[in-house]
Amino acid sequence: MSKNSDIKATIKSLIENVQLGNKSGTEVAQSVNVWLKEGGEALKVKIEDEVERSVSKMGFVKRGEFEALKQEVAALKKGGASAKKSPAKKSAAKKTGAQKSTAKNSAKKVVKKTAAKKVSK
Repeated sequence: MSKNSDIKATIKSLIENVQLGNKSGTEVAQSVNVWLKEGGEALKVKIEDEVERSVSKMGFVKRGEFEALKQEVAALKKGGASAKKSPAKKSAAKKTGAQKSTAKNSAKKVVKKTAAKKVSK
């Protein structure tokens, strides 16, 4: 309610100044424009603050913060991937050697079974 009375008081003051000849119509218009711009900026700041507070309560983040985090994760993956590649190659080489020996053992078993069948006939 006090804000309405402030607006009324401001307008009343401007009208009185025009009637008394203290200010011209253009000066009053300029004063009103300045007052509206300042009020608009103050309102914009209040709305932005309220939206930011409400959005953060919901667990959302700003796009800029998200993009920065995304880039950081990508950089960490690049750094971690290069460190992991060398042990992975070693384990792949070990698996290949283990797979070769397993293949050799199974091939020996097939040969032994085939030879045993020929001997028994």
